[in-house]
Amino acid sequence: MSDLPVAPVPGTHLVAGAGEVGSAVALLLADAGADVVVASRRGRGPAHPLIRTVTVDASSVDALLTVVPDAVVIYNCVNPAYRRWSVDWPPMATAFLAYAERTGAVLATVSNLYGYGPVDVPMVEDLPLTATGPKARIRVRMWQEAKAAHDAGRIRATEVRGSDYACAGDQSMLGDRVVPRVLAGKAVQLVGDVDQPHAWTSPADTARLLITVAADPRGWGRAWHVPSNPPRSQRQAVDDLASAAGVPPVKVSSVPAALMWGLGLVNPLIRELKETDYQRTRPYLLDDTAARTTFGLMPTPWDVVLRGIVAAYREPVLA
Repeated sequence: MSDLPVAPVPGTHLVAGAGEVGSAVALLLADAGADVVVASRRGRGPAHPLIRTVTVDASSVDALLTVVPDAVVIYNCVNPAYRRWSVDWPPMATAFLAYAERTGAVLATVSNLYGYGPVDVPMVEDLPLTATGPKARIRVRMWQEAKAAHDAGRIRATEVRGSDYACAGDQSMLGDRVVPRVLAGKAVQLVGDVDQPHAWTSPADTARLLITVAADPRGWGRAWHVPSNPPRSQRQAVDDLASAAGVPPVKVSSVPAALMWGLGLVNPLIRELKETDYQRTRPYLLDDTAARTTFGLMPTPWDVVLRGIVAAYREPVLA
């Protein structure tokens, strides 16, 4: 599942952000022989002979132009702190648009499903972006501005949207708060209704689609949903992780609503989750038919995703 369906565009590729998706994008490009620069606040990024890591302020187009004056693609894989979206996203989005316009680089952005808001059907790319929450409106506005610039012929832009990531780490609902407890045989408490069907997206699949739509003119001027596995409830996903780890299943329950309300009074991150409560209390499904049929992309098999998550927590112990 690691091969790209298209060859990367010849030239230098600028990846903004060194998180799960940004690192995956950089490695896929480098493994395919592309010259890659990963730009982040701390100058981090994966180790590879064809990857150069730089420290940059992504809200400054001049700073971006200084590190890479002439990228062929700029990949927006930035992930600002959740509570700082309203402060951090607008200037960075403006800088990425300006960079694409000045250099001619394709602007390929990683986004999410927030813009659709609560819907009663599997989400498809042409659903209206009618969500009213502040975070959703930020992401909607970013895409609308990029799309308008694309339609006006000023840039070439595309966007990929995935569901909650199935990966290790503190940013995943199936990561730090789940796997260590499963491996220790301890009960897991999760937010929302743990029995609602939920779509999960692999960061590696997000990276693969992002590179594909950036390199293929058919990908420009619209958004695409990341190929993802069939939905699994939170309870099923935790059971699947236990099975992948070869350990007995653990008890899975929901954090009581009263406790969540109380935690929100003192914890800003918990308080920020209120806007997206609907994503965890009702079916949350996406339709990825367009990307599958257009580019022939399929999701990484669910069992492979799960084994990768488990390995991320076991390997440091075995090292």
